[in-house]
Amino acid sequence: MMTFVKRSAALTLAAGLFFSSYAQNATVPKGWHLEDKTTDGYYGISLDKAYDFVKGRQSKPIVVAIIDSGIDTLHEDLKTVLWTNTKEIPGNGIDDDNNGYVDDVHGWNFLGGRDGRNVKEDSYEAARFYHKYKSKFDNADTTALNDSDQALYKSWKKAQNDVVGSVDKNEVFFLKKMYPNLKSGDSVIVKDLNKTEYTGKDLEAYTPSSKAAAMTKNIIMSISKANNSMDITNTQLLEELEGQIRKAESADAPPKDYRGEIVQDNYDDINDRFYGNNDIMANTPMHGTHVAGIIAAARNNGKGMNGIADNAKVMMVRAVPDGDEHDKDIALAIRYAVDNGAKVINMSFGKSFSPEKPWVDSAVAYAASKGVLLVHAAGNDAANVDSVNNFPNPTFVTNNQRATNWITVGASSDPKMGDLVSDFSNYGKKEVDVFAPGSQIYSTLPGGNTYGNLSGTSMASPVVAGLAAFVWSYFPNLTLEQLRDVIENSASKIAATVKNPHTGEMVPLSELSVTGGLVNAYEAVKLASTLSGKSTQPVKSKSVVKKTKRA
Repeated sequence: MMTFVKRSAALTLAAGLFFSSYAQNATVPKGWHLEDKTTDGYYGISLDKAYDFVKGRQSKPIVVAIIDSGIDTLHEDLKTVLWTNTKEIPGNGIDDDNNGYVDDVHGWNFLGGRDGRNVKEDSYEAARFYHKYKSKFDNADTTALNDSDQALYKSWKKAQNDVVGSVDKNEVFFLKKMYPNLKSGDSVIVKDLNKTEYTGKDLEAYTPSSKAAAMTKNIIMSISKANNSMDITNTQLLEELEGQIRKAESADAPPKDYRGEIVQDNYDDINDRFYGNNDIMANTPMHGTHVAGIIAAARNNGKGMNGIADNAKVMMVRAVPDGDEHDKDIALAIRYAVDNGAKVINMSFGKSFSPEKPWVDSAVAYAASKGVLLVHAAGNDAANVDSVNNFPNPTFVTNNQRATNWITVGASSDPKMGDLVSDFSNYGKKEVDVFAPGSQIYSTLPGGNTYGNLSGTSMASPVVAGLAAFVWSYFPNLTLEQLRDVIENSASKIAATVKNPHTGEMVPLSELSVTGGLVNAYEAVKLASTLSGKSTQPVKSKSVVKKTKRA
């Protein structure tokens, strides 16, 4: 699910849910996530010190794939860093490189139709799973089920509880009642401002011309202030509300097959893989555009902001709709990225069910065999992912072994914003490897020359993906395992206790992650410099629990 913070603040006034429950008034500088605690006073990743360290050293270009919602290919800070498939002749309608994907110049869109249409919104995996097996298990004699069906039934009961048991009919009623009013006010504001998409910034000086517009302005301004971001748009908020309504309605009826109607592949066949189109901007590019900027926005060009990696090319693989992604799309997106030269893949999405996880696991193993690092956002439910599912994850369902090419990232903040750990972030002593800045991250937004703040582990993950690309481009002799361990072992350990996002208890950061550390670019390149070209063995450290040892 592509969202900057999964617990939607868009519905604060509607249903008591939040994008982010932290409502600090502190203002942090643009790009604080790149700064250094000692010299700048913020718990960033010390990127300038890292660049000083590698000064004079040659870097090699590296391709970073972003599996996400889409990207603004015309953005002033991104168009020069897009990966280009040099084997493809743009716009000729021919699969010049014979890879099965026509005109895939800057990536591929697995959420597109051959007729040019694109999937925008989609349903939720729990609802899809629940209704798929409802007739099989609704009145089943569970004592007669075989072992395979027993496991399936257990998952189905969990989905049933998520879809049916968690629905508050009063909230649903309020959501449905509120939406038409909010939509009505939005249409008035669109007309008054003469723009289809607007932000809290646009509303600050706006005088509503109707009661509906006044209500809509109040809601959007309240949510923007609660998130310390005036860059959240009316479109995002309405989409969040629509998504919650779709989710609630799925308790009573099977969700609409949004994807199938457009993509028209055989979803049950993983080998039916040549579908989609080359429209990587499509209709939901905000999330992916913001992620791309964090990783690789052009540096030192006097525009907007600086990305982390200065010699990276961004490949967009569109597979994340407004709703839950499909396992098949994610599996094929990973394979596409690997086959087209990506060395790092960022995955800022997640869901609680994964019916076709073996497909994704196979793709993850394939990436490992080709030396490709996968970086995944931990999720934004303030939950312990040692015990709560957040897919995809690195544990293979068939043998319970763990992928060695995987880093899971939680979101950190700065104490000036409330606490060192972002209060929406998922955590896990066994499952979350590191924390990285994820609150109020300033980056590129759709619009060609637009920028703004978003928050979430969706923003923390590309910080680590960008760091991986930066380190690997300057130290290309590092093995995949060495790179992973360099990032983890160089993370700055925090002596002070932090707040557990779920319980509020003050605990060591080592209770919330494997390393107990915040990623640090300067420490990473220092460690990488001692290893590059000297050994093919992973870094050894007693302070890091090896992935193969975790339960």
